[in-house]
Order: sequence, then structure tokens, then C-alpha cells
Amino acid sequence: MRTIVRMSVESVAGPALEDRRARAAVAALFFTNGALFANLIPRYPQIKDDLGLSNAVYGLSVAAFPTGAILAGAAAGVLVRRFGSARAATAGTVLTGAGALVAGVSPSVWAFAAALFLAGAMDAITDVAQNAHGLRVQRRYGRSIINSFHAVWSIGAVTGGAMAAGAIAAGLPRGIHLAVSAGLFAVVALVALRFCLPGPETEPADEATAAGRNASGGSRGIGSRTALVVAALVLIAMAATVVEDAGNSWAAIYLSGPLAAPVAVAAWGYIALVGAQFVGRLCGDRLVDRFGQRTVAIAGGLVAAGGMGLALAFPTVPGTILGFAAAGLGVATLVPAAMHEADELPGLKAGTGLTVVSWLMRLGFLLSPPVVGAVADASSLRLGLVVVPAAGLLVVVLAGVLSQRPRRS
Repeated sequence: MRTIVRMSVESVAGPALEDRRARAAVAALFFTNGALFANLIPRYPQIKDDLGLSNAVYGLSVAAFPTGAILAGAAAGVLVRRFGSARAATAGTVLTGAGALVAGVSPSVWAFAAALFLAGAMDAITDVAQNAHGLRVQRRYGRSIINSFHAVWSIGAVTGGAMAAGAIAAGLPRGIHLAVSAGLFAVVALVALRFCLPGPETEPADEATAAGRNASGGSRGIGSRTALVVAALVLIAMAATVVEDAGNSWAAIYLSGPLAAPVAVAAWGYIALVGAQFVGRLCGDRLVDRFGQRTVAIAGGLVAAGGMGLALAFPTVPGTILGFAAAGLGVATLVPAAMHEADELPGLKAGTGLTVVSWLMRLGFLLSPPVVGAVADASSLRLGLVVVPAAGLLVVVLAGVLSQRPRRS
């Protein structure tokens, strides 16, 4: 009853001060999560050259990050329940920064991979925890605000990439640059922790709602059609992660290597991808409401495939940066779309579809780097990056599992 009264009052007077502060705190956590690792990614070409890594070995090394994320994902829920989502997110942020710093100054490929493994594990815990706390705040608001947090993450990623590009242009050593980044964003996360919501993760009203959904969600076995739909949704989300990984792991390598762009300029391949992704997320909700998930996904897949396909067919530095921007714009709404559809599938208990998609989509981050690296060593990195337009076309083929009818308020 108290929760109902609270929501009724806030619908008239607006969110309470505590809730507005908590929203700003969660946004700060998303921002730091986006910015921290983005400070390391543009440094990859220098690290690869300093360690003397082939494309295949480099691809296997950076795959340590998603490996850590996949293995730590199972523990994230336990840590959130044990320590609270805000504390787990803050601790994960601090340790992610430490992992990025160690990776940047690692003297060997094994130390580099181990540091990325740690950073990936902590990033996964931070991701789950900050989303969990964001959903707590959303329930207080009584309306959807979770997409705004993901848009802020993209702003953080652009900021981190720009910080790295500036540090490279200024000739700042990696150790100093990444130490400043880790320290700065650790302070931001610790300050944000003070303004997060106190108390348990679930309120009585939330527990009652969850119990009702589980009771009505059915405990029947999953039908073959439902299993196929879940598999298609996982592939759509994986396609998005493959495109994202191309920007994370290979954009700077490709621009500074085969295309001979200066290192500071090469950083803009990644920045263009995450910047365009931010624009897509900012406009995504309105587009989905007007045209439906399926239409938006098909258009996005075509934009990603066409933009990056043209960039690979006619390789230039400006064209490739624009190609990565088109790829980021095209996949901006795919992961939220797949998660939304999975969470509403009939015949599954509440949260089951969402959990499966969230868990398995990380395989795109895990499998893409070594595959692209192996193709690059056997042929060329340009051919290896064909995975980006291929992922876009895969989305076009599988988009039929997404809702066509636009959602109405």
C-alpha cells in the first residue's frame, strides 16, 4: 500500500529528491563503465607492436576479456544479493580500472591476457550490478528510464576514446594515462555510491509482483518453437556484439596498419562506432514505437552491412571511419530488442529468456577476435572484417522473430 501511495504522489509531484539523486548516481556508474575500458582500446595498436603479437595471437589475447566476463557472469547475481547492487557495481568499476591499467603496461602477452581476463570479469559484474540498481530506480520512477542509462554509457565510451586519442596525440605514456583514467573514474564511482538507493535490492511489492509472474509464467517444458525463437534472438544479439567487437578490437589496428593512419587518427574508428551507437540509442525508442522492432532491426542490419561493406570494398581512412559509424548506428537497438522479445516470450518463467540472451550474446565477444585474427593472418585483416557486414545480413534474415507491430503507449 505504501508503494502504491508513493507512486501516486510521485506521478503528480514528480520523483523524490532521493530518487533523482539515485538516478544521477546510476548514470555516473554507467558513464564510468563506458569510459574506463574505452581509454585502453585505442592503445591496442601500440600494445600489439610493443609485444610483437601476430594478428592471431592478438585476437586470442583480447578474447581473454569476454572469457572473464562469461565466467564471472554466473557470480554476478550472487554478489549483488550478498553485497547490494550499488556496492558490487562500485567495486567492479574500481577493479576494472585496475585491470585496464595492468593490461596497458603488461610486459608479456600472458600478463596482458591475464589483466584483460580480470578486467572482463569485473566489467561483467559491474554491468549486471549497475543495471540491477538502474531497474530499482526505474521502479521508483514508475516509468522507463533504463534506455537513458545505456545512452549515458555510450557517452562515456566516446569520452574515454577521446581521452585516449588526446593522450596519444600528446605523447603521454600509457602507464600515466591509464593510471589517471583509473583513479579519476574510481573517485566518480565512489562518490556516486553515496547517492545510490539504500536498503535491500527488492521491496515487498517487487517480490509480490515477481511471485505472481512466476506463478503465471508457467513451469511447462519449453516448446521447440520457443527454443528456436530464443536461439534466433541470441544470434541477433550476438551479431550486435560481433560488430561492437570489431570496433573494440580491430578498428584502430586496421586503420593504423593496412590503411597507415596515424595512431591518434586510428582511434576515431572506435569513437565513430560508439558515437553513432549513442545516436541510435537516443532515437531508438521513438523509432521502435513508430515502426516496430522488426522494421528497425532490418533497417539497422542493412545500414551496418551496406556501410561497412562499402568501406571494405573501397578502403580509405575517412570511408572506413564512416563505415564503423554506420555499423554502430545499425546495431544500436539490437541487443535491447532481443532482450525485450526474450523477456516477453510465453511459456518461460520471468527473466529466463532475458537471462539466456544476456549470457549467450557474450559469445560474440569471445569468438570474434580469434576468428578475425586467424583470417587476418591467413589472408588479410580487410577480409577478416567482412564479419561486420555478414553480421548485418544475418540480422536481416532473422529479424522475423521480432515484433512488427509498433508498441503504443
